[in-house]
Amino acid sequence: MNLTDFRTFGRTGLRVSPITLGTMNFGDTSWGTSSETAEAIIDCYLEAGGNALDTANGYTGGRSEETIGGYLARRPGLRDRIVLATKFAGNMFPGDPNGGGAGRKAIVQQLNASLGRLGTEYVDLYWLHNWDRHTPVEETLGTLEDLVRAGKIRYIGLSDTPAWAVSRMATIAELRGWSAIAGIQVEYSLLQRTVEGELFGAAHALGLGVTPWSPLAGGVLSGKYTRENQTPADSGRATLGPSNHLSERTFGLLDELAAIAERLGASIAALALAWVRQQQPVTTTIIGARTIEQLESNLGSLTVEIPDDDLAALDELTKPELPFPFAFLDATALSWQQGGTTINGVTSRPYNR
Repeated sequence: MNLTDFRTFGRTGLRVSPITLGTMNFGDTSWGTSSETAEAIIDCYLEAGGNALDTANGYTGGRSEETIGGYLARRPGLRDRIVLATKFAGNMFPGDPNGGGAGRKAIVQQLNASLGRLGTEYVDLYWLHNWDRHTPVEETLGTLEDLVRAGKIRYIGLSDTPAWAVSRMATIAELRGWSAIAGIQVEYSLLQRTVEGELFGAAHALGLGVTPWSPLAGGVLSGKYTRENQTPADSGRATLGPSNHLSERTFGLLDELAAIAERLGASIAALALAWVRQQQPVTTTIIGARTIEQLESNLGSLTVEIPDDDLAALDELTKPELPFPFAFLDATALSWQQGGTTINGVTSRPYNR
């Protein structure tokens, strides 16, 4: 596989590369990359055949969008050849209650500001960056529908949103004849698999594209962490907040990844990225990079295919404990319904009355 093995995004006609270039670190040299290096990274990604860029209004205080806008301004004709995604909800004006979130006033001003920084008249995919519990979903959806009709956005996505809200919003849009929800963004990696319950279930049922972020668990699965060196140089964001996955369970996984990687002639990072790509219903995975070398190394994951036996071993090591009712359905309810038969490849044990 390579970057030009395009995939349609959910139930839309939008074609995207299997890897999307994430730009969260563009314009911040303290932990990310300078605008000059960022432009070189975009060059490398596009020359390799990629076509999808992901940013957000709040990334590096708007500098990420500005970097992309400057890059596109110096390359006439490129804008319509790429899939450009940005996000709303991040408050750019601390103290202003309407400066962020998913209300009509906030969305309209956020999009206009993003379009200005990006130097474009439209974005291809406009994401709700994270769930806004204070705004009715009808208001958010109605505003986005108006923006689609105005030609300012092409498709709508939901990032970091509960499965019940994803399902409700997708259903409301369908019943009202509004623009469909195209897909979801979720944190997903070998160390964060709980989305396989409700959110992946919603994606399967509703035909949504799935875009994982942090597929290397904030760098923990990059290969530079070991039991002996748990704080390597340039550890970046890996040990911050919920991304702090460093534990004996993680090091056991890293041992297994190292063994598989050696057999396949791949890096640990490439193997971890390939695992995400091979999961259903993943459409395109967001990867970031601080250097061209890092990007090229991550793109190498596209040539890695993990054998079934190794996939099974990794699955067993990292299988998540899902909330009720998943364990109940897999055990008691499955046997009660199927009575020891096999249906669609799913086998149950006989139910003891």
